[in-house]
Amino acid sequence: MKSISSPVMPSGPSPTFLWRFKVILFLMWGFSCCKIGWDSVMRMGVGLRDLFFYEAFLYYNPLLLVTMMVWLWGVNLWVFSQGSVNYTKIFDLDQNHLTHKEIWKCSTWMTIIVPSSMTAYLYLYSHGEVSLAASQPVLLYIAIAVVLIFPFDIFYLSSRYFLLRTLWRIALPLQASIAFYCHRNDLENPITFPDFFLADILTSMAKVFSDLERSVCRMVHQQVATIAWFEADSVCGSHSIAIPLVLVVPYLCRLLQCLRQYKDTKEKTTLLNAFKYSTAVPVIFLSALKYHVLPDMWTSIYRPLWLLSSVINSLYSFYWDVTRDWDLSVFSRIFKFNRPNYCSNLLYGRQWVYFWVLGSNLILRCSWTYKLSAHLRHNYLTVFAVTVLEMLRRFQWIFFRVENEWNKITKTSFQLPMTEVPKEEEKLLASINH
Repeated sequence: MKSISSPVMPSGPSPTFLWRFKVILFLMWGFSCCKIGWDSVMRMGVGLRDLFFYEAFLYYNPLLLVTMMVWLWGVNLWVFSQGSVNYTKIFDLDQNHLTHKEIWKCSTWMTIIVPSSMTAYLYLYSHGEVSLAASQPVLLYIAIAVVLIFPFDIFYLSSRYFLLRTLWRIALPLQASIAFYCHRNDLENPITFPDFFLADILTSMAKVFSDLERSVCRMVHQQVATIAWFEADSVCGSHSIAIPLVLVVPYLCRLLQCLRQYKDTKEKTTLLNAFKYSTAVPVIFLSALKYHVLPDMWTSIYRPLWLLSSVINSLYSFYWDVTRDWDLSVFSRIFKFNRPNYCSNLLYGRQWVYFWVLGSNLILRCSWTYKLSAHLRHNYLTVFAVTVLEMLRRFQWIFFRVENEWNKITKTSFQLPMTEVPKEEEKLLASINH
C-alpha cells in the first residue's frame, strides 16, 4: 500500500504578504515623517519659519535628489533587463554588479534614512534641542561618506569600488590634459564609456554639487542650526564665487574627457562635443556677474550676452542629444523587449514616443539654463522643481543613449573584418572547407 504523505505546510508568511506588509510600514513611516516635520515647522514663528525651513532644505535637498536619481537608475536597469540591451557588456560590469532589485533596495534605505534625519532636525530644533538638531545633517553626511569608502567586503564593495574608481577618473583633470603632452602612459588607460556616461549624468546634477558645497561650508564654519544664519550666508551664501566654480566643474571634466578622446582617436566629432560642454561655461559665469558688477553694466552688456549664451547652449545640446547621443535623425525602435507586456506594446515603434522625447527634451534643455543661472535662483522650491525635471530628462535620455551604444556594439560585432577573426576560428573554418 502506498503511504499517504501529509501535505507540507508553509513554515512562514508568504512573500506576497511580506511585501504588502513592508509597503504598509513604509507608507506609515512616510506619513509620520510628514506629520512630525510639518508640526515642528508650525511651532516656529512666521519670521523664523521660512528661513529655517530653507536652511533645512539646503542640507537635505542634495541627498533627496541623489536618492531620486538612484530610484530612476533602478528603473533604467529594470527596463534594460526586460529588453534586448545587454547593459552589463556596455558598462563592462562583473558578475557581482548590482541588479535593479539591489539598486531599489539601496534607494529604499536612502528614502528612509534621509527624510528621517530631516524630520529629526526639524523636531529637535523646534523643541529647543539646538545642538542635537545641528548634529543631524553632520552625522548623516559623515555616515554616507564612511559607507562609500568603507574598505571591507560589505555594502556591495565591488560596486562601491567601481563607482569611486569611475568618479576618480572623471574628477582627475590631469588624466585628460596630460594626454596632450605625454605619448606613452596616457594611452594605457583610455576613457571608457562608463566614464563618459557617468560624467554626463553629473552635468545634470550640478545643482546637487553647488548645494553640497554650501552645506559643507556651513558645517565647517559651525553655522548649522544657529542664530548666525546671515553671517553664514555672507560666507557660504548664494553670492559666493564658489557656486559658479562648483557648477562648472562637471562640464569642465566632460570637456577634458572629449579632449582626451580626441587625443586617442583623432575624431573631429569629439572636438565638436567638447565645444558643446564649453558653451555652459559662459552661461554660468555671465549669470554670476550680476552680483559683482554695476546694475547698468549688467543690463546693457552682460545680460544680453548671458541670454545669447543660454540660447546657444540649449539648442546645441538639444541638437547633440538627437543626432549624436541618440542617433534619432531617422526614427528607430525604442527597445525590443524579450518579454512583451502592456508597457512595451504601448511604447514599441510608436512615433508619439519620439515626438514626446524630442519636445520634452528641448523644453527641459532650455529650462535647465534657469538652474545654471545664479541670478535666477531666488525661489528654492522652483529651483528644486526644475532640478527634478532635469533629472527626469536625464532619466529618459539614458534609455536612448544606452540603446544607441548597444546598436553600435552589435553592428561592429557583425561587421568584423576577416583579419580580426581569432586564429582558432580560422583553423576551424579551414578544416570545414577542406
